[in-house]
Amino acid sequence: MMSFKCFNHGRSWLAGLLLMGASWLAQAAVQPYTVTAPDGVSIAVQEAGDPNGQPIIFIHGLLGSHLSWEKQVESPELQRYRLITYDLRGHGRSGQPGEGDAYSDGRRWADDLAAVIAGSGARRPVLVGWSLGAAVATNYLAAYGDEKIAGAVYVGGVIELKPDQIVAHPSVYSGMTSPDLKTQLDAEREFVALCFATRPDADTFQRLLANAAMASENMQKAVHGMSLDAPKGLGAMHKPLLLIYGARDALVQAEPSFNRAKALNPSVLGKFYPSSGHSPFLEEAQRFNHDLSAFVDAAMRARR
Repeated sequence: MMSFKCFNHGRSWLAGLLLMGASWLAQAAVQPYTVTAPDGVSIAVQEAGDPNGQPIIFIHGLLGSHLSWEKQVESPELQRYRLITYDLRGHGRSGQPGEGDAYSDGRRWADDLAAVIAGSGARRPVLVGWSLGAAVATNYLAAYGDEKIAGAVYVGGVIELKPDQIVAHPSVYSGMTSPDLKTQLDAEREFVALCFATRPDADTFQRLLANAAMASENMQKAVHGMSLDAPKGLGAMHKPLLLIYGARDALVQAEPSFNRAKALNPSVLGKFYPSSGHSPFLEEAQRFNHDLSAFVDAAMRARR
């Protein structure tokens, strides 16, 4: 016959198991949804992790999608946070407006991010912007300030669209806007390859190529002229800001970009991953996830 003590122990174990199951179901039940930007563009949003955790909003780069962040969304270390991803306009499942102004006007991208923050109800999220996503975060800061966020992490971040900060690949970028489909697809494949010093596994790389092929042609033609106000955005930010660059980045000039950010905002912190190229969050995912977790926790403590 089971003793009362054993019964209580078993009941506690069962209660714990049920609580774990309820927590897992709450996380698993989160569904993709859409928000609408002020200009009417539909923005696809996705969530994972703990719906009651500190929000992190991930902003992917040129020719990517929310799938760029799989190593973060699936990370056991990051599951205690509310992980919010979205597809930039002209990418993935989000709308693809036809007019060039929809992409060259940096305020449009800022408004998209503001719509994601408002539509998700995320309170004081940490922004994580990769490459072009960092420029989107900067334009958000220039338009809305940093009051509604807890901090930001730029990864391979574009600080300004200037020749001393961007590696020149004229044949790649011109090929990506070619009217010849073969030329366009080959250039997109080369661009994706340039994102890595160490290429990911074949399935991941093929998926990233598919991401690129889905991107709007009009966006690719217009985005390189996107307005970007770094002094008003990054320069005026008072919340914690961490810049992470791969030392082997083939698309962004890592040191000049960091130095420019530091000149704009002396409080900026930086980390350089020696083995990574343009995508440290994929190439050194475990280290990146650990650094991100530490940054988010520190930003939460600073907020109190």
